[in-house]
Amino acid sequence: MSAVVRPRSGQRATRAITLTAFACLTGALRLSAQGTPLSLEDAVRMGESQSEAVRIARAGVQRGEGQQMQARSQYLPQIFGSGSYTRTLKSQYSGFGGSTTTDTTTSKAPAPPCDAYLADASASVADRLAGLDLAARCASGNNPFASLKSLPFGQANAWNFGISVSQSLFSGGRVGAQTAAANAGRRSAEIELTAQRAQIILDVTQAYYDAALADRLVAITEASYTQTENVLKQTQLAKNVGNISEFELLRAQVTRDNQRPLLIQRRSDRAVAYLRLRQLLNIPLNQSLSLTTAIDDAATLPAGIHLAGLTISDYSAPDTVSSHRASVRQASEAVSVQQNQLRIARSQRMPTLSLTSQYGAVAYPPSGLPTSSEFRANWTIGIATQFPIFTGGRIRGDEVVAQANLAESRARLQQVREFAALDAQVALNALNEAAASWEASRGTTEQASRAYSIAEVRYSEGISTQLELNDSRILMEQATVNSALAARNLQVARVKLALLPNLPLQSATSTFSSQQSQQTQQQSTQQYSQPQPSQQQQQGQTQSGTLANQQIPPGL
Repeated sequence: MSAVVRPRSGQRATRAITLTAFACLTGALRLSAQGTPLSLEDAVRMGESQSEAVRIARAGVQRGEGQQMQARSQYLPQIFGSGSYTRTLKSQYSGFGGSTTTDTTTSKAPAPPCDAYLADASASVADRLAGLDLAARCASGNNPFASLKSLPFGQANAWNFGISVSQSLFSGGRVGAQTAAANAGRRSAEIELTAQRAQIILDVTQAYYDAALADRLVAITEASYTQTENVLKQTQLAKNVGNISEFELLRAQVTRDNQRPLLIQRRSDRAVAYLRLRQLLNIPLNQSLSLTTAIDDAATLPAGIHLAGLTISDYSAPDTVSSHRASVRQASEAVSVQQNQLRIARSQRMPTLSLTSQYGAVAYPPSGLPTSSEFRANWTIGIATQFPIFTGGRIRGDEVVAQANLAESRARLQQVREFAALDAQVALNALNEAAASWEASRGTTEQASRAYSIAEVRYSEGISTQLELNDSRILMEQATVNSALAARNLQVARVKLALLPNLPLQSATSTFSSQQSQQTQQQSTQQYSQPQPSQQQQQGQTQSGTLANQQIPPGL
């Protein structure tokens, strides 16, 4: 009877080894065989090109370029042109010059004393004409506004064209400080762009390996479920022929049923991991993906990182110098900005000197467009100076504010240096731990698989219990999961260390980098005549994977 129920030990051992190898090595590829192929290099390329944070950082660099142009423009002369046309409908000067036409319909004698020039009727024609001429001149001389009609006041048409030029000769160092602050803001924006690129690369790499890990965990759990299902079938057959008790059958059923919730959880975690990856790559959430980069394949990893165009350190000798970190460099640029803000505040006590010149051409044609001969030139040139006499303490207040901002930026720089050194040591410890776990798990997986095959043979021969078989299966499953998790952690730790100089701080103060960048850009765009401290700060948060931090259930 036992020969009918139990297969030969060699066949059962071969089946167990084949099933375990198939589940652990090819299970993930079988689950994701259908879908769009996606390698780590492709994911990095897509993630950087689709990242909103990178586009925001690029806009910051463009804004920094504009601020540099604004600051440098003050070294050059400012030239403006103007032109105007005015049509006068009614003028206040219209009645001062008298009428321009002479009333010839009636004869009217000149008013005294001009009538004394008129000759008698008996005089000759020549004397009478001479008297009329003198009387007319007399009448004209009595009107003091008679000549205003030839002046431009109140003319119906007025044309005015001009050019004005101004050049700053001395500003007490304000223009130089503005330019230096704008240059520091531009450099800070470029550092922020590099930091955001490095961060999205790390996020995409982490999400990619989280999805690959989820595939592996689902494959392992399905293989374990298949094993418990096979044991249940064998136990049911043995129970039918009377070789084992009902207790052994119930134990096999409970063991199989306990694997179902775990399998459901693994599949749910895999769905969430793929959703996270699709969201980072800005692809449809329902699009099927097939990951082609293995979780324990390190050969293609450097190519995926170099594809981003960043200068990275060697994996074997990562750059952990605190002064090379992006956050520290941004803090240094913030100190430079605050130093120039203090120079700007102090420059307000110095006089300013500027050269101005204006050239204008005006014309008052009687009607229509003016001719070139009707334009009259008006050209002036002058030097102007301005210096404060009493401002009610405003300049002193600006200096106090600038000094406080400078002291704060220097303290923040020291703080960021300390956190950068701590963050580098944490990253190194994480890499060492992941490498040690990976090395320790490589041999354990093979040993656990071998132990399970032996336990299955012992159980088929009746020299061991189902409890021993289940323990061996659990140990094999746990070793396989630990190996996959260690491989994922090792890959992410290596990428993080390679990108460490360009990454923002990953500690509790990781928001400082984005805050300092925003503050630097805002202060470089202030009205430098009255510098004020920036009050707006934006906080950025880095996202971490969930699969790497999850605990292995006690059932594994």
